[in-house]
Amino acid sequence: MAHDWQNKDLDTLHEMLRKKEISSVELTQEFLNRTKQTNEKLGTFLTIDEDVALNMAKEADKTISTKGPQSKVHGIPVAVKDIILTKNVKTTAASQLLKDFVPVYESTATSRLWNHGAVLLGKTNLDEFAMGSSNENSSFYPCKNPWDTTRVPGGSSGGSAAAVSAAQAPLALGTDTGGSIRQPAALCGIVGLKPSYGRVSRYGSIAFASSLDQIGPMAKSVKDTAYLLEAISGHDELDSTSHASAPFSEAKLSWNTRLDGKTIGIPKEYLPDTLDSAVRENFEQSVECLRNLGATIKEVRLPHTEFGISCYYIIAPAEASSNLARFDGIHYTSRWGENQSLSEIFVQSRTQGFGAEVQRRILLGTYVLSSGYYDAYYKKALQVQQLIRQDFDQAFAEVDFLITPTSPFEAFGLGSKSKDPLSMYLSDVFTVCISLAGLPAISIPCGFGPNHLPLGLQLIGKHMDEAGILETAYAFEQANDFHERRPTC
Repeated sequence: MAHDWQNKDLDTLHEMLRKKEISSVELTQEFLNRTKQTNEKLGTFLTIDEDVALNMAKEADKTISTKGPQSKVHGIPVAVKDIILTKNVKTTAASQLLKDFVPVYESTATSRLWNHGAVLLGKTNLDEFAMGSSNENSSFYPCKNPWDTTRVPGGSSGGSAAAVSAAQAPLALGTDTGGSIRQPAALCGIVGLKPSYGRVSRYGSIAFASSLDQIGPMAKSVKDTAYLLEAISGHDELDSTSHASAPFSEAKLSWNTRLDGKTIGIPKEYLPDTLDSAVRENFEQSVECLRNLGATIKEVRLPHTEFGISCYYIIAPAEASSNLARFDGIHYTSRWGENQSLSEIFVQSRTQGFGAEVQRRILLGTYVLSSGYYDAYYKKALQVQQLIRQDFDQAFAEVDFLITPTSPFEAFGLGSKSKDPLSMYLSDVFTVCISLAGLPAISIPCGFGPNHLPLGLQLIGKHMDEAGILETAYAFEQANDFHERRPTC
């Protein structure tokens, strides 16, 4: 018998579990059934271990039966991006090199989730090693947008975004290096938060670009996003970049529906003349909504924004080149050239195991780090990164938050940009600078484009001010009903 549990928010599900109107096993089975019915069509999950999910749900029910739910995520199924390590559950990073890899330890973020009583529903699809903006770079199969299966869900956390959007999971974890939570959240009509760098431990997340990677929450609503962030945040001695003040508490948020006294900045550089007219019109409507909620709107400048994409696509591939050197076909990866020399095993394993986009970024990263080019490219990119950070510092001296469109366009067609890497890279034009500055940013649903596909509004805050952007996002969300609309798939 089908229920409407799939569309309930966490407050409602929590209360139902507390009153024993449902069990975690029943809830988990409901989402498993939904996922099995729709996964072939959408390609959202790479691994679903029903036994693991139901056993975790049974353990949650045991505790709930005697003590009640111990957190808002207790007994709740969560989908996890398949680049985040889960002990004894396959983690592939959507790569042929790791197609059979089963981790022997747990990431800090998921470990905290399980300690809060959450349930692992499955591992979601992504662009290989999180390198992409469309989820078409998965070495297994592409993920599709639930609103229109001829279009991409965004990337690299496309599987997590699509799973929440299609009601396959109430919550999901993604990772964001240059926009990989926010952009797919926008394209799939859900909420996605990139935390401040250091807010959530990176330990156990397979590294793409270590100075930029962040694990973050994805959900149907702002409050649900806050509950998930609380469960995974906090200082971690296993991550040297973890911030000392990393714990986040949802209980400290006011959840006001007015923005009186708040000043919100609009960076002029994020509204170029070339911006899609539908995105611009939607953004202007969103700005008017915020103004009606009491916010003061002010134009600001971020003059080094134009260098963001170039800067990012030097720093991130350089770090990827270093991080991915460990995947050599010898230790825990799949292997090609078994009977060849050691160097031939390296070459064949990396050639056969890595997809075209990963190879492209390794080559680019190795080039900018090579002798004679380090100063010209990588060192200069680090200097530009500092200028971008200074731009944000100066802007935040004048305003409390910044707003921009999340994506320069609505979801594009499958295959429409895959042969033009530069065009694909420009999908992240509104998100990469925030990552380079290490700031928190959230994408929230703000309407629909001409093809009736979701659009996202990005709210950017000062470092470690997730509370501020969540409260602002909540006020906007409550003034509209965009987050309540779901695809019909």
